Amino acid sequence: MREMRPATAGAAARTPLADRGRRAVLCAGAALAGWAVVARAGTPGERLRDRRALMGTQVDIAAQGADAGLLRAAVDAAFARMGALEAVMSHYAPTSRVAAINLAAGIQPVPVPRELREVLHMAAEVSRRSSGAFDATIGSVGRWHFDPQAPRRPTDAYIREHLAGVDWRQLVLDDRAGTAWLRRRGMRVDLGGIAKLYILQQGLDTLRAQGVRTALVNGGGDVVAMTAPGASAWRVGIRDPRAPAQLLASLELREGFVASSGDYERFFLRDGRRYHHVLDPRTGYPTDGPRGVTLVGRELQAVNGLGAAAMVLGTVQGRELIRGTDGVHGLMASADGGLWVSPGLRERLRPAGTQAG
Repeated sequence: MREMRPATAGAAARTPLADRGRRAVLCAGAALAGWAVVARAGTPGERLRDRRALMGTQVDIAAQGADAGLLRAAVDAAFARMGALEAVMSHYAPTSRVAAINLAAGIQPVPVPRELREVLHMAAEVSRRSSGAFDATIGSVGRWHFDPQAPRRPTDAYIREHLAGVDWRQLVLDDRAGTAWLRRRGMRVDLGGIAKLYILQQGLDTLRAQGVRTALVNGGGDVVAMTAPGASAWRVGIRDPRAPAQLLASLELREGFVASSGDYERFFLRDGRRYHHVLDPRTGYPTDGPRGVTLVGRELQAVNGLGAAAMVLGTVQGRELIRGTDGVHGLMASADGGLWVSPGLRERLRPAGTQAG
């Protein structure tokens, strides 16, 4: 599952970029962007692009509309909304609601806001559908840090001792009381694999509520977009999971999500082994199956967490999970270099560098 890391000191500084070109272009850095790294749309009027550090990565917003002042206020509001949700859902922040759930594990339920309950319900649903291949209680085996400059992993003994605490069925949600509770002492929730896409969607929803109708939010390779009637579609580039420095193809995105999971996004090397951030709930260690998965869909509930689950399940079962999810199309790169693309996605892909017709 993805790690949702705290921002470093000074990371909240803004870098607004006014784009007056024919198309607004959004590019994230190769180290952080996953596969979906390029987007552009063709709506006339004002254009604003901004980038800030959130959730351990760089989050970009590209917004277009008739009023520059409205765009600036809307983008600021979207970043504020996403930052507030990160403070609630990060398991690193000692004052977060997730930290409170973990501290009270095995003791008592904890009041949590509606947004956190929604994410926890999404986690439970993808856990159920994947027979536990996705599990938000993976944090029970200890904190992994995948920054190559300061890597950290739990000891093998710690993982063995705490692996039994990885069990999504032991997380109890009570919507009437507004609480969440881990039944066993020592269990921990880690929402790094499912909170980010929800938070990006909340950022887009904030832009919409502020009157913006054409916008794209990109966080570390996860993209959510909307377009006004008559506006050109966004073009999103997809990295080749077998060669992450290269673009494999692009697709047009008017509404919905492009979400990626890969073993190359965040990793470190130790004792000749490569450790990456997608963890297998069955072992407590990084997966050793597919190299990467990218998913395209219109509904957050269908896409969120599915890529990590597919990587845990492996090439064959992972494909079946994607095929069995209505409204979702996918691409999977296997460890042996093979590339599978679902028919629905193959129809939408264009060779990298080509323009829409």
